[in-house]
Amino acid sequence: MKKAIKTVGWCLLALFVIYTFFFLWEQSQPAPVVYELVKPAKRDIVKKIVATGDLEARNQVELKPQVNGIVTDILVKPGEAVKVGDVVAVVKVIPDMSALNQTQGELNSSTFDFEQKQREFDRTEALYKKGVVSREEYEQSKTLLDIAREKVNTAKSQIEVITKGASSRSGSVNTTKIVSTMDGIVLAVPVKEGTAVSATSMFSEGSTVVKIANMQDVIFKGKIDETEVAKLSVGMNMTLVLGAMQNAKISATLEYVSPEAVSSNGAKMFEIHASVNIPAGVNILNGYSVNANIELEKASQALSIDETAVEIDNGKTYVYKLTSPVEDTEDQTFERIAIEAGISDGIHIEVKDGITENMMLRGIKK
Repeated sequence: MKKAIKTVGWCLLALFVIYTFFFLWEQSQPAPVVYELVKPAKRDIVKKIVATGDLEARNQVELKPQVNGIVTDILVKPGEAVKVGDVVAVVKVIPDMSALNQTQGELNSSTFDFEQKQREFDRTEALYKKGVVSREEYEQSKTLLDIAREKVNTAKSQIEVITKGASSRSGSVNTTKIVSTMDGIVLAVPVKEGTAVSATSMFSEGSTVVKIANMQDVIFKGKIDETEVAKLSVGMNMTLVLGAMQNAKISATLEYVSPEAVSSNGAKMFEIHASVNIPAGVNILNGYSVNANIELEKASQALSIDETAVEIDNGKTYVYKLTSPVEDTEDQTFERIAIEAGISDGIHIEVKDGITENMMLRGIKK
């Protein structure tokens, strides 16, 4: 009995050792390589490059005051439509005391000169009537009097402008009222009533009171890398995809490529502009972010395959045609064949020659 048990034990041990060796051998064998299969198909292939940028009005202005002062009235709000000549804000003048004192001094001096020229003219006129002085002297004295009078009037007008923002001599011109210089939409009102504003001058850009743009004429402004800019030419068609409206595809035409690059994060970028055709019913807001697809080449209904099925070797292009049955996934065999490739859109590539539509080709490993 003991001998029988010992024999069974040795048999079981032997079986275990054999199984272990078989298992290790099986694990060491390489697994069969299985590839996805790709079938050629006819599709439209568009070779394009993408530029990022924004939509903005071609014409936009910043309205600034003509005098230093305090904004007393703001008559528009962002989003409102305005026309040329509409009053958008009113400014109360804050007199420049330095300029006022200087102009007051000029008025006193010119008034004194005018009074002196008036007395001289009165004497000359009396002598002229008696025939003592010539007509030439009389007219010269009158001219000097007119010049002196004009200086007085000019100084008075300057004081009115400094203190009131307008003068009686300027007629309808009123520098305290800020008016729109174009038809458009109010984009922004960066000031509030009571805000102090400065006038535009040689030394200051002045304070922007209202920003207006014509949103009926919109352009795309973007940048493109130097590696792509040589492929562009004015007149190319573009398709704009708005970040705010992914389903809206807007056509545009390239109209400007900057002749000079600018550095951006270490890369050389060129600015491009394109005129935009706004479809009916699409409301464009200033500053929308955009991806612009610029069409370089197009092949309509071309026989094409996934780029994953293509191999490039020494400048030549190849694919691998399946030679084993499609259902045999354990022992796939392929034949390498050369093809003539066309344009690519980054996902699919056009094949001009070398394959047929009913072939099965090797793709990526599963």
